[in-house]
Amino acid sequence: MMSLVRRDEWPVVGELVVSSVSRVTHHGVYVVLDEYGKEGFLHISEISSSWVKNIRDFVREGEKVVLKVLRVDPRRRHVDLSLRRLTKRERREKILLWKRTKKAESLLRSASERLGTPLDEIYEKARVPLEKEFGGVYEGLERAARDGVEVLLEQGLPKELAEVLTEISKEKIKISMVEVKGNLRVSCTEPDGVQRIKDALLKAKGVKVPRGAGIRIYVVSPPKYRIEVEATDYKEANAIMKKATEAAVNSIEKAGGQGVFERG
Repeated sequence: MMSLVRRDEWPVVGELVVSSVSRVTHHGVYVVLDEYGKEGFLHISEISSSWVKNIRDFVREGEKVVLKVLRVDPRRRHVDLSLRRLTKRERREKILLWKRTKKAESLLRSASERLGTPLDEIYEKARVPLEKEFGGVYEGLERAARDGVEVLLEQGLPKELAEVLTEISKEKIKISMVEVKGNLRVSCTEPDGVQRIKDALLKAKGVKVPRGAGIRIYVVSPPKYRIEVEATDYKEANAIMKKATEAAVNSIEKAGGQGVFERG
């Protein structure tokens, strides 16, 4: 069966691999490389930079660990690994990638079952275009869950497959959101100043935002208004905040009032 995880028969030196601990001995740890189905060995000297009195203080049977490949000998079917040569960030990023890849496989499998189409055919049609455009299948499906089926259609996926994958992604992927906040100080002393302030705030709320993002504005105490923007990442949220606050400030200044945005 095809997999999004395993590409080659053996890993390469320097690669990070997710492994399941199968056996702990007095001189090291035997693991199974989950992405390759091969056995590897983690010598006690590669577990920690400090002295290791008890290996099980660091790894235990049944655990999943991220390891770095030191040596590969396909003829002897042997892979030497290291735990101590990884940073915490490398481990965290590898586990996140692993989880996303397994999730993508699950989503493609669900599409295969729902359509009655062989899984290999689903992989063939979805994998390359999504990896090319988004860097990974999961990232493409996450975008479809947020922005709709057009995301997949634009990458050339067949309409029926694109619709089913989008539907499944919306069911299974929880879109994480971030929030940025600030204060708008908007005032106008004209006779109809209240209406002009209201119009300026409506300008801010009316700026175009990506699907799933949102703008909320509420009064704190005139002339101070709280503005909150929710989006999928901080870059997007800050861009929306900039557009919204500029729209409000420009509107009120054209109406003869004053406006200023304060972040935080």
